[in-house]
Amino acid sequence: MTIDELIENFEFLDGWEDKYRYLIDLGNKLEALPEQYKTDDWKVRGCQSQVWLVPEKNDGRLHFRGDSDAVIVKGLIAVVLMIYNDKSPSEIKSVAVDDIFAKLGLSDHLSPSRRNGLISMTEKINSYANIL
Repeated sequence: MTIDELIENFEFLDGWEDKYRYLIDLGNKLEALPEQYKTDDWKVRGCQSQVWLVPEKNDGRLHFRGDSDAVIVKGLIAVVLMIYNDKSPSEIKSVAVDDIFAKLGLSDHLSPSRRNGLISMTEKINSYANIL
């Protein structure tokens, strides 16, 4: 699914209860993250829930896998991975993620702690783009 398709799907849903259900569904479809990666080495700091992001570099592009112990946050991880997966480090750094979050309405409808966690995830991905 592309980001444009995701934005269209969000616009189609009536209210935030439906959008949260959709986020949970997206999170349930994430590729399972093996337990060996659920360590402090891969943990995203700044998230109220536990969040892990694991990068893999293939042919100059970064692919991420992620997981969380919270169902809505797992859905937010799915959104973040849709935005950043399989991009080059320079493409990752040029993503206007705040614009995407605004189009999805995430900036206005998430609790402050979830917004902070979302920002922490994008910062972690950008840090991987700087070092890989």
